Amino acid sequence: MAQTHTRLSVNVNKVALLRNSRGGNLPNLVQVAKDCEAFGAEGITVHPRPDERHIRYADVPALKEVLTTEFNIEGYPSERFLELVCTYRPHQCTLVPDDPHQLTSDHGWDTIGQRAFLQEVVARLHEHGIRVSLFIDPTPELVEGAKTVGADRVELYTGPYAHQFAQDPDAAIGPYVRAAQAAQHIGLGLNAGHDLNLDNLQFFKQHVPGLLEVSIGHALICDALYYGLHNTIQMYLRQLR
Repeated sequence: MAQTHTRLSVNVNKVALLRNSRGGNLPNLVQVAKDCEAFGAEGITVHPRPDERHIRYADVPALKEVLTTEFNIEGYPSERFLELVCTYRPHQCTLVPDDPHQLTSDHGWDTIGQRAFLQEVVARLHEHGIRVSLFIDPTPELVEGAKTVGADRVELYTGPYAHQFAQDPDAAIGPYVRAAQAAQHIGLGLNAGHDLNLDNLQFFKQHVPGLLEVSIGHALICDALYYGLHNTIQMYLRQLR
């Protein structure tokens, strides 16, 4: 069986955070995103939060104008967020259930308990031709719930996998294999993200069937401080090939 091609989408939030720490436009977020594409990234991800502590809402149109690969905007579907996404129409919108003051994503949607809300949001995004992915924990029932509300893909929250990987990789990967198999069975696309890095990415890719895309930001930008951005992106791509 041919192995699924897995796209690397680089989350540039941390680049924006560095820029915002001093004001001005250094580093230049748009240029860094273009460079990531030139260096081999197959997508760019941003996650605008209500306080705009890293990606700003104004960054979205500037990025949309220049990006040539897949553009993925992730975030909580507030009215402001949905207006932004529907206006600039990225290739993919990844919905996450973050609290407005949350430091980083640490859980997925309850696709069963929040069915009505998610159905409405997914339908609205579909009206604008946007592919919808739901950020969920690796549970087959939640995968099935995502299909029920009309999502095109799920993004498995890989924080627990990354946390457990060093102690017991086989136990860490188990829930993700089962969730991936459930997604394949019902024809749902599969993405993954959060705390994936050069240590655990290859093992994840080798064991999780049908993996279409990984979104990686924090670890990749940290590695780039040592290895350089071009080299780092190539290192991550090698883990996926």
